[in-house]
Amino acid sequence: MKVLLVGVGGVGEAISVIAKSKPWVEQIVLADYSLDRTKEVQAKLGDAARFPAEFVDASQQKMIEELANKYQVDIIMNACDPLYNVPIFDAAYNTGKNYMDLAMTLSEPHPEDPFNQCGVKLGDYQFERARLWEEKGLLCIAGLGVEPGMADVFARYAQDYLFDEVEEIGVRDGANIEVRGYEFAPNFSIWTTIEECLNPPVIWEKGRGWFTTAPFSEPEVFEFPEGIGKLEVVNVEHEEVLLVPRWVKTKRVTFKYGLGDQFINVLKTLHMLGLDNKEPIKVKGVMVAPRDVVAACLPDPAHLGDHMFGKTCAGTWVKGVKDGKPRQVYIYQVSDNEECMQKWGCQAVVAQTAFNAVIGWDLLEHGVWKGAGVLGSEAFDPVPFMNKMADYGFPYGIKEMKIIEASPVAE
Repeated sequence: MKVLLVGVGGVGEAISVIAKSKPWVEQIVLADYSLDRTKEVQAKLGDAARFPAEFVDASQQKMIEELANKYQVDIIMNACDPLYNVPIFDAAYNTGKNYMDLAMTLSEPHPEDPFNQCGVKLGDYQFERARLWEEKGLLCIAGLGVEPGMADVFARYAQDYLFDEVEEIGVRDGANIEVRGYEFAPNFSIWTTIEECLNPPVIWEKGRGWFTTAPFSEPEVFEFPEGIGKLEVVNVEHEEVLLVPRWVKTKRVTFKYGLGDQFINVLKTLHMLGLDNKEPIKVKGVMVAPRDVVAACLPDPAHLGDHMFGKTCAGTWVKGVKDGKPRQVYIYQVSDNEECMQKWGCQAVVAQTAFNAVIGWDLLEHGVWKGAGVLGSEAFDPVPFMNKMADYGFPYGIKEMKIIEASPVAE
C-alpha cells in the first residue's frame, strides 16, 4: 500500500511510526505545510525513500492531486484539521484514489435557532457526494480515528454481539492526564478543540432525528475504568452522533466529553473575546484568523509527550436488552502516556487516535474491509478490527455497568 499522508502533526507522526513496522506499507508520503516538520518526522523514521517528505498547502486541491499522481498512491490519508477536508476529499475523488480521514467536513450552526435545529451537519458535504463516489467505485472511510472511528466500531459490535435491542448509545471520553509546566496546554489540536466544543452539540433520537442543544449541556458523572475514576462529562459536537444512526439501530445517540471546569472556562472566555473566530480579520494591515493566533500561542501537542502524565480513555456506553433483561456495557480503550512514549515516542492522545487509521489500512489492504461510497467504520464487520487492537498495542476492554444516581458507573 502506498499512502499520501496529508498532515504530519502529532497524529500524522504517530500514524507513520505505528505503520513503520508493517511490511505491507510500501510507502508513506509525508506531506505538510511545514517542510521542517516533515523532515523532523522523516529523520525519526529513518528511511527517506520509504517516507519521502513533501511540501503541500492543504487548502490547494491541485497540489494534493499532483502529489497523489506523482507517487501513484493507493489512498489519501487526511490527518489535517478538518478545515481542509473539502479540498483533500475532492482531490482523492478527482485522482481516483480511496480516502480516509479522522474527522468529517465541518458544520455550520443554524442561522436562526442554533441550539435547537441543525444547520449544516458534520459530514454533510461528504455524504451528499456518496453516490458519486459509489458510481466511481471509490471508497471514503469517514472518521476513522479513535472518536469517531474506534468508538463507532464498538457501537456496531454491541448491536451485533452484545444486545438483542439497543436503546441508547453514548460515546464517553475522559482522562486524568495532566500537562506539567503549562497553565493551559491542550493535548490535541486547539483549532479542532475549539470547533467541536463551542459549536452546538448534536443529539440523535429515533422519530426526531438530529437536533442540537447548548454547548456543555446535560452534565452527568461517568466512572471511567483503570483508575481514571468519576468525571463530569458534557455534550460536545462530535461525528459519532452523525454516523452511528446510519448503520446501528438505536433510539438515542450522544457524545459527552470530560473537559473539566478550567478547560470549559477558557473556551468560554475565548468565545466571549471573539478569539474562536476562524475568519481572518485585519490587524495592523495584516489579515489573520484569531483562532490561528490562539493556536500559535499554545504549545504544539506533538511535542508535549514528555510533560504529560496519566491515562486517557475513549469508549462507547451502550444501554439495551439482552435475553429479556436490561443491560448496560462500556466498551473502551485506555492508553497510558508513559507507555505510549516508551513504545512509540508519541503522546497518548495522538497515538490512541492514530492506530485506528493504520488498522483501517490493514483491513483494506488485505481485502477484509471493502466497499464503495462514503462509509463510517460502523458500516463494516467490527470483529476483524477489534481482533487486531491488542496486536497493535491498544487492547480494548468491556465493563458491565449499573445506574447510580442516574449516571452510569462500573460495577
